[in-house]
Amino acid sequence: MTDYKDMTDEEYEALDNELTCTVPKLGPNGTGFITQREIRNLGLQTKTVQYLFSKANELKKSPAQIIDELVCKEMAAAV
Repeated sequence: MTDYKDMTDEEYEALDNELTCTVPKLGPNGTGFITQREIRNLGLQTKTVQYLFSKANELKKSPAQIIDELVCKEMAAAV
């Protein structure tokens, strides 16, 4: 483990930038932070989970990105 007291200002700034400005990339096949198992634990129907992962794979996006886009569309339509 890194001892942060021994870091130079440049090293600290680089680490800070990496941790605060980098968006993690999630795999379109269900790898990453949201997996099929975790989505099923949300109580979604099997066909919903299948659609979500099929769409994510087709568009080369993560399931989280697909959910985010769907919610944003619904919110825009509601306005």
